[in-house]
Amino acid sequence: MVSNRKGIILAGGNGSRLYPITNVISKQLIPVYDKPMIYYPLSTLMLAGITEILIITNKKDIDIFKNLLGNGEDLGISIKYKFQEEPNGIAEAFLIAESFIDNKPSVLILGDNIFHGNQLSERLKKICSINNGATIFAYQVKDPGRYGIVEFDNSLKVLSIEEKPKHPKTNYALTGIYFYDETVVEKTKCLVPSKRGELEISDLNNLYLKENNLNVDILGRGIVWLDTGTPESLNEACNYISTIEHRQGLKISSPEEIAWRMNLIDSNQLKKLALKLNKSSYGKYLLDLLEKNF
Repeated sequence: MVSNRKGIILAGGNGSRLYPITNVISKQLIPVYDKPMIYYPLSTLMLAGITEILIITNKKDIDIFKNLLGNGEDLGISIKYKFQEEPNGIAEAFLIAESFIDNKPSVLILGDNIFHGNQLSERLKKICSINNGATIFAYQVKDPGRYGIVEFDNSLKVLSIEEKPKHPKTNYALTGIYFYDETVVEKTKCLVPSKRGELEISDLNNLYLKENNLNVDILGRGIVWLDTGTPESLNEACNYISTIEHRQGLKISSPEEIAWRMNLIDSNQLKKLALKLNKSSYGKYLLDLLEKNF
């Protein structure tokens, strides 16, 4: 099922927590085990049924992203690009993407976030079908003070959102994927920069909360959420992807495979993509999909 919702990947920022690696390359282009980091959020949007995608990155990196992904035609989707002059906050993405969004519902995913697990595609598609208000995903963590935290009652009604609180009210962190209705740009224009000089995503979510129009979906034990923004978390993500792929013999977040399984491309198109990579284990995997039909 293809969604009419627009997808945005925010792949800007300086990646300062990963220096010196990110002195010369965008964080979202470094590998997470066997594929570039950007493949993971791209795959998440595709699993949600989203085929119109905008990648927002730094001006110096935009050509590298274009060389890697092109216009998306090979995957049966559309990929456009814009750059962020300075890292002025997550919510600024909606101002940059205003013409792309074009008064449609949208979903924003951070370029360093990885989602994987049972029934993930179904969960994402279900949220995409809700066109009113905003929906955020919450995930239980042991160190909530590092994240934006959401408080909710037994009926999953959101009560409050706090950014990196000293005394967290819950252990549920907000993940890096956000679903919004067509009013998101209008609301973003009302935001005032924080003390950090940024347009905060928490402030945007609080506008929806004030309207009683903010929903939360809990990601339970069957789904993994990984933030790859530090050396430690990047290493954890690499180890996780490596372990699962070696154990199952299936790739996590392969855009080519997802496009094929979603019938966005046919077997001949997949074979053409695979042959370009046939000297790598990744290309051989894509060919095996066709030969073994699994």
